Amino acid sequence: MRTDIGSMYEQEIAEDLTALGEPPYRTAQVYRWVQSGVKSFDEMTNISKKLREKLVQNYQLFSATIEKKLVSAYDDTRKYLLSFPDGEAVESVLMKYHHGYTSCISTQVGCKMGCTFCATGQSGFARQLTASEMLSQLRTEQEDANIRISNIVLMGMGEPLDNYDNVIRFLHLVSHDKGMNIGMRHISLSTCGVVPKIYELADLKLQLTLSVSLHAPNDQIRSRTMPINRRYGMQELLKACRYYIAQTGRRISFEYAMIDGVNDSPANAAELSRQLKGMLCHINLIPVNRVGGTGYHKSKQDRIRQFIAVLEKAGLTATVRRTLGSDINASCGQLRRAHQKEERT
Repeated sequence: MRTDIGSMYEQEIAEDLTALGEPPYRTAQVYRWVQSGVKSFDEMTNISKKLREKLVQNYQLFSATIEKKLVSAYDDTRKYLLSFPDGEAVESVLMKYHHGYTSCISTQVGCKMGCTFCATGQSGFARQLTASEMLSQLRTEQEDANIRISNIVLMGMGEPLDNYDNVIRFLHLVSHDKGMNIGMRHISLSTCGVVPKIYELADLKLQLTLSVSLHAPNDQIRSRTMPINRRYGMQELLKACRYYIAQTGRRISFEYAMIDGVNDSPANAAELSRQLKGMLCHINLIPVNRVGGTGYHKSKQDRIRQFIAVLEKAGLTATVRRTLGSDINASCGQLRRAHQKEERT
């Protein structure tokens, strides 16, 4: 089986090429080509045909193919359904902000976590994505939109910390100065709360932004909407978050989906304030997306304003996430579900 060269570190490529009898300077050439996103070894025009043949024999390159693209008429947000050579597909979203372009990419095909308000989990879990498959989402978006991505959010399909090793490899590759060179402070990683991996991530001190999908002020509500809470309760999760802050000095962003009649009362806000008291954090309120079969509805505007007022009175900062791509259902999971249904019919 040929090796996925797009997921290899430069040093790993150096060791392989040395074993193949190639001089050291070839490593930098091959690594730069791979990280530029070439789709064929024949595109590596400044290396010999003999070496290209060796690469074909020993390695493979992966790229993503656009199966479907939706473009918002409101704000130019682009939502992609991207497929890989094995036929599996994931979603990514490209968003335009005043500071540049942000890509929200997937880290798994599907998801195991089963959060009740999420469309991705309803389709089940298929497999992990490799680092090169994560990179290919970014490259495909850049090529299609003819832009340069400056910020990355690991908040598409999947739980990043459930694919920890591949995600860490991706982070090192995407921030490498011979690669896309996107700094860690321009990367956000979202987790629903895989506690042991939060500790591991904290010890790496990567300086990325950790976004924690909290979505509830207590264990009772969180366990009902997020099954992972039955394994790692809120106090255990918040203890890990405090450790992350202490290790990195970075503020945590708590994601909170506002669900009408479930977690959006002033009493819920007061309880959340007590849970997060004294933490270096920001609360990102997200009106819940309409997902078929859940019965959930987004909170009313006056309810959201009341919620924010309670948090601010307690000394916490909170904002409502800007809605982008509302006309194309830009939250992840729904395009893939529709694609799966089409394939079955």
